[in-house]
Amino acid sequence: MHHKSICIFLLNLLFINIVLLYQLQDVLADLVEMKIVDEPSSFGINNVYSQQSHTQPEETLKLRVQPANFSGPSHFQRLIGRCFSSVIRNYKYKFCPFSNVTQHEQGLHWNPYKGVLGVWQEWEIENNTFTSMMMKDGDPCGSIFRSVKITFMCGNHSEIVNASEPQTCHYHLVFRTPLVCHPDSMLVYPALSPELQKEWDHLEHVMARQELTAKGYQKRLRKLFEKAGLMLSREEHTTLLKKAEQVEKAKISEGEFESLDTCKVEYKKLQERIKLLEAQLTFEGPDENDFSDDHLPDK
Repeated sequence: MHHKSICIFLLNLLFINIVLLYQLQDVLADLVEMKIVDEPSSFGINNVYSQQSHTQPEETLKLRVQPANFSGPSHFQRLIGRCFSSVIRNYKYKFCPFSNVTQHEQGLHWNPYKGVLGVWQEWEIENNTFTSMMMKDGDPCGSIFRSVKITFMCGNHSEIVNASEPQTCHYHLVFRTPLVCHPDSMLVYPALSPELQKEWDHLEHVMARQELTAKGYQKRLRKLFEKAGLMLSREEHTTLLKKAEQVEKAKISEGEFESLDTCKVEYKKLQERIKLLEAQLTFEGPDENDFSDDHLPDK
């Protein structure tokens, strides 16, 4: 059973409810007391959505935001366009370096989770070393968006060897690859342009002369990494999210939803509108005296 189809079906039921409630307001003076039911009918075996084939092709997951451009160690370009999959604790993880990470729940559940955990954005850097890739702004997870941190370990071939969720909707993947086996394979300085290398050299000299605080040094170093495209600036991230919100609003207005979470949010909004309309109908309803015998026509 396709969870997005079900959610859209439920939204349609709620929308019909809202239309009917508005019509009730127009003719309220002619109505007697009634009970308004806002619960959708349960899905029976004859429901059209239960008759869909279980062999339908798997849907293509869509990204909320565009992946950033390639950056980092030059030999990592060998990973561009490739994807690596592993099944770990009943979940299939698919890691496409410099693109995205997805998760597919395995098993025969009626509504298994499948979605985007994160989209490629930037590197985490410590002590002149690329320590991890950051995939952010994945599918909605309540009030936040899913994200993934990918760390690396040396190995004979490339594969995902572990996946965990240290915090709710924040994941950690360990990727084994021969690309990180050389002691200098993850150094940041060689990955910079000659101009940025000179800028970093100057920054080191200023720091050595104690003309900068440690905080000021880290701030200027981050700016240098942003200039190199290794990290995303706050302004760039804000622009990225605004574009994603505009696209999402346009799709919602047309009845399209990127994920079940998005559909649930819209479903909740419609439920709130129904509650407000019910409260208004209760407040503005005709007085029960309007239906006393004195107001009935003579026989």
